[in-house]
Amino acid sequence: MNAPLPARLLPSIEPRPLPPEALAALRERFGERCSTAQAVREQHGRDESPFDVRPPDVVVYCESTEEVAAVVQIADRHAVPVIPFGTGSSLEGHLLAVQGGISVDLARMNKVVSVQPEDLTVTVQAGVTRMQLNNEIRHTGLFFPIDPGADASLGGMSATRASGTNAVRYGTMRENVLGLTVVTPQGKVIRTGTRARKSSAGYDLTRLMVGSEGTLGVMTEITLRLYPLPEAISAAICAFPSIDAAVRTTIQIIQMGIPIARCELLDAHAVRAVNRHDRLTLAESPMLLMEFHGSQAGVAEQAATVQEIASEHGGANFEWATTPEERTRLWTARHHAYFAGLQLKAGSRTVTTDTCVPISRLAECVTQASAAATAAGMTHYIVGHVGDGNFHIAYLVDPNIPAERELAEQLNDDVVQRAIAAQGTCTGEHGIGLHKMGFLVDEAGSDAVDLMRTVKRALDPKNIMNPGKIFAL
Repeated sequence: MNAPLPARLLPSIEPRPLPPEALAALRERFGERCSTAQAVREQHGRDESPFDVRPPDVVVYCESTEEVAAVVQIADRHAVPVIPFGTGSSLEGHLLAVQGGISVDLARMNKVVSVQPEDLTVTVQAGVTRMQLNNEIRHTGLFFPIDPGADASLGGMSATRASGTNAVRYGTMRENVLGLTVVTPQGKVIRTGTRARKSSAGYDLTRLMVGSEGTLGVMTEITLRLYPLPEAISAAICAFPSIDAAVRTTIQIIQMGIPIARCELLDAHAVRAVNRHDRLTLAESPMLLMEFHGSQAGVAEQAATVQEIASEHGGANFEWATTPEERTRLWTARHHAYFAGLQLKAGSRTVTTDTCVPISRLAECVTQASAAATAAGMTHYIVGHVGDGNFHIAYLVDPNIPAERELAEQLNDDVVQRAIAAQGTCTGEHGIGLHKMGFLVDEAGSDAVDLMRTVKRALDPKNIMNPGKIFAL
């Protein structure tokens, strides 16, 4: 078992038993796609967060918007919690059934509904994953750039306002979701936004839903922006004598306006982990992994300028990857960093930070966080989308030793408070979920969080949509 939830979260996890008549209605409507099997419930009752809570009471596999609406109508009638489930890759406890209820599995809603290459848009069902989408639209010469590392569902990515390695150039889900189909807490189906690039029509319900973490409705279809595949792509790695040198290189790249597509930091611990996991031979020192998109001439110019900047900060051992196979090898290693890092400490789980700060404050925040973890003797590694000021420290803790979890949470608190003091945020991309509820008040203020509660109560008066997340009612 993992360490228990922090005490500040306990008021939000009072169970709400599933009435027998609600279960009977679900079984009548969905037959074998309604499961109360222990193994199925447990699978849908955990994610990549360090929390252990009770599993949902029942899991329903939906295949259409109409079926999701039918589930929510039953839940509304009986005041039963509804928790959307995509791929289970969230890190902050978003999909945990803290009050019991119905886990709505959207994985079978995995169709690309329509592609409009001339408008650079696509509409997908919520269960489509980012890799699936890019595979299915490859023939159009377009791609979807948001890349959080995990092959997450696009519904989950929209719900958490995800970003990832390409955000420095292409933005986050906030900028790339044009419209949604949403099932409201009353089981109604609404559509927000259009395929037009802009609109001034009424409240921006799309932006309200994106990042709401399933607390205001269930997203079932998403319309997204697409981008032309670049004419030329080049990736490079560069080793540095310190984290500070690597981050200061990044700051200078961004401040000079170089349109770098990806700029990822791995500290020495992370490099050592991916070397072991992927059988690589990278220099085990702080490293930047970069990628450049554009024309052949533009990419060459960007790369030359960045190499010159890196050299000024002690960067060495530049390695270039211009073929798709070489680039895939490097980025696969980066995407494996989470699971590779777990192998640094056998049997561990992670407590992961997710702060994002103004680029001018990035170097001090990263170096202070690293120094504090080292001084505390905490096994850890650092990765970061440092091109947009976002970095993560993964503290590796033994789930059977509460003192380790407490130390990790204390270190995490310090990282977040430094970020907020620097006018940054407690979460750049993972969302609030369970883990950061207290930090949201620190960052936004109690009056702003009360306004969020007012919106939640107005749209979901029975508090059935993913209750106990973001804030307690």
